[in-house]
Amino acid sequence: MNSARHGLAVVLFAVIVLVTLGITLWAGRRGQAAEEFYTGGREFSPLQNGLALSGDYLSAASFLGVTGLIALYGYDGVLYSIGFLVAWLAVLMLVAELVRNAGRYTLADVLALRMRQRPVRGAVGSASVVVTLLYLVAQMVGAGSLVALLLGTGNGSAKTWAIVGVGALMIVYVTVGGMKATTWIQIVKAVLLVAGSVLLTGLVLVRFHGDLAELMRSAARGSGAGEAFLQPGLKYGTGAASRLDFFSLGLALVLGTAGLPHILSRFYTVPTARAARRSTMWAIGLIGGFYLMAIVLGLGAAALVGSAAVRTANPAGNTAVPLLAQALGGGAGSIGGVLLFALISAIAFATILAVVAGLTLASSAAFAHDLFARAWRREGGRPVTERQEVVVARIAAVVIGALAIVLSLYAQRLNVAFLVGLAFAVAASANLPTLLYSLFWRRFTTRGAVWSVYGGLVPAVVLVLFSPVVSGSPTAVFPGADFHWFPLENPGLVSIPLGFLAGWLGTVTSREAADPDKYAELEVRALTGAGAA
Repeated sequence: MNSARHGLAVVLFAVIVLVTLGITLWAGRRGQAAEEFYTGGREFSPLQNGLALSGDYLSAASFLGVTGLIALYGYDGVLYSIGFLVAWLAVLMLVAELVRNAGRYTLADVLALRMRQRPVRGAVGSASVVVTLLYLVAQMVGAGSLVALLLGTGNGSAKTWAIVGVGALMIVYVTVGGMKATTWIQIVKAVLLVAGSVLLTGLVLVRFHGDLAELMRSAARGSGAGEAFLQPGLKYGTGAASRLDFFSLGLALVLGTAGLPHILSRFYTVPTARAARRSTMWAIGLIGGFYLMAIVLGLGAAALVGSAAVRTANPAGNTAVPLLAQALGGGAGSIGGVLLFALISAIAFATILAVVAGLTLASSAAFAHDLFARAWRREGGRPVTERQEVVVARIAAVVIGALAIVLSLYAQRLNVAFLVGLAFAVAASANLPTLLYSLFWRRFTTRGAVWSVYGGLVPAVVLVLFSPVVSGSPTAVFPGADFHWFPLENPGLVSIPLGFLAGWLGTVTSREAADPDKYAELEVRALTGAGAA
C-alpha cells in the first residue's frame, strides 16, 4: 500500500508539472516585450490578481510550515498565522494604490521618481535580490521535505534531487513564460490550495462532530504537552530572550509584507490603482479564510497524528498536513488514506512551484531592470534596450535559481515558516522604511534612501549569520559549530529600527536637499494616478 501511495502521489505531481508547463508554453507565445514579461500586459482583473496575490503569499510556509508549528507548539504556532494575516492591513492601507500609481515594474521605480537613480536603484535592487533569495530557500526546503515524505525516505539524496528539480522548473517558468505564466500558475494554485484546505478542514470538523472544544482537548492530549499546548509559552516562553524573539518575529511578519518585492510587483499587473486596492481586498478575504482553516488543520494534526509522529517524520513539522490527510482518509494502509495523502501532497507541491516562480521573476526583474540596466550603467553610456533587459532578466533567473538551489541544500533542518520569517525581517528592515519615507516624508533625500536600505539590510543579514539559526543549536545550518553571539533567531527587533534610523540620519546629514517639485510630482501621481503606467 505504501508503494501505491507514493506511486499515486508521483502521478499527481507529474500532472501538476505538465499543466504548469503547458500554461508556461502558452503564455510564452503571447509576447516578449518588457511590459509583457514583467507585468503580463497589465490586463488581469482584481479577482484574478487577488487570487494570484493569495497564491504568491500562501506559500509552503503557510500550508506546510504554519500548520506544522501549530501541530508542534499549539498556541505559539497560532500566533504565527495572526502575524501573517495582520500584515495585509498595512499593505492595503499604506502601499497598494500608491505603489501601483508611482511605479512601473519594480519597487525601485517608486523611489527613483524623486531620487538620483543610480545609487537608489543599486541599493533597492540588491536588497530585493537578498529578500527573494531567502524566501526561495524556504520554499525549496519545503519541497525537499515533501518529496522525501512522498518517497518514504529520510535520506538526503531524495531531498537534494527534489530541490534541484523544483529549481529547474522555476527557471523554465520564468525564462519562458514571464509574468503572464507566473500569474496563471498562481491562480490555479490558489484555487487548488483553498479547495484542498476546505476539504481537510471539513473532514477534521466532521471527525470531531463540529465540537472545537473537543478538538482542542484531543490536540492537547496528542501533543504530549497537555494543557501547556493551549497556552502561550511552549516555544517562546522559556525566558526573556525567547519572549523578545517572538516579539521580533511578530514585528517582522506584520511589517515585512509591505516590503516584499514579489508582492509589490503584483500591483503592476492590474490596469488601475482602484483595481490594485480591490485585488488586495480579495487577497485579504482569501488569506484570512485560509489561516482560520490552518488553525483547525494544525490542531487536527496534533490530535489525529500526534506531535511526536509529526516530529519524527520531519523535526521542523513541515509534513504535518500530508500526514493529517493520510489519517483522515483512514490511515497509512487504507485506500482513502492513499488518495488523500497523494492529493494534498500534490497541492503542496503546486504551492511550492507557484511561489518559487513568482519569487524568481521578482528577483530577476530587480537585477535586470534596476541593477544591470540602470545602476551599473556608466553615466552618458548607451541605454539598454527593453529587449536586452528581458534577455538579462532571463539569464538572471537561471543564476538566481542555481544559487537558491545551493543555499537550500544547507538549510534543510529549518522550518519553512521560520525561514520565511527571516525574509520578512530583511524586507521590513531594508525596503519598508525606504518606501514609507519616500512616499510620506517631503525632506527625504537620496542619501537617506541609500542609508535606509543598507542600514536595515546589512544589520539584518549580519545578525542572522551570527544567530542560533546558523550555528550554536542542534537545528542550526551548521550544528557542529558555534560562532553565534546574537541571542535572537529573528533580527527584526534590532534591524527594523536601524533601517528607519539610518534613513533619518542620512537625510538630516545630507548636503543635497530634497527636490520639492519631484516630491509634489510623486505625491500627485501616487494619490491620483496621473501619469501612471
